[in-house]
Amino acid sequence: MSDARWKPSVTVAAVVEQDGRFLLVEEMTPEGLKLNNPAGHLDPGETPEQGAARECLEETACAFTPQWLVGVYLARLQRPAAHGQPAEDITYLRFAYGGSVAAPDPARTLDAPVVRTLWLTPDEVRASAARHRSPLVQRCIDDHLAGVRHPLGVVGADPSLWT
Repeated sequence: MSDARWKPSVTVAAVVEQDGRFLLVEEMTPEGLKLNNPAGHLDPGETPEQGAARECLEETACAFTPQWLVGVYLARLQRPAAHGQPAEDITYLRFAYGGSVAAPDPARTLDAPVVRTLWLTPDEVRASAARHRSPLVQRCIDDHLAGVRHPLGVVGADPSLWT
């Protein structure tokens, strides 16, 4: 048995609905242009809630205020070797937060690899499933639409995170 410990890749996401439309980003991936919730990796020294706010701001230029936890999800990505890159087998652990955004800050640019932001209806999101970066895009939106709301305090952080 190996002594190596399995470690999922922790990500955070913002689920934002406004006037019946959801905020998504179109981003360049190794598989081409894909749609995703504003999302990314959790950084050292931040809580998942802080990470979701940071990622949303970086990817959309909109300040995000998390108001509830939509859910915690696991998904696996298996990417075959291609274009000189090795194969990947990554399990993602995603913390998805629901909330609201402010208007885009015109002084900010979108982080690469984001190409643009989009506001799509639930039907448009479903119709674009083949372009989703992961199955979690739809799952988070479906859970939001089903009224799934957990208090922010469900995910706690010990002060040792910052020391």
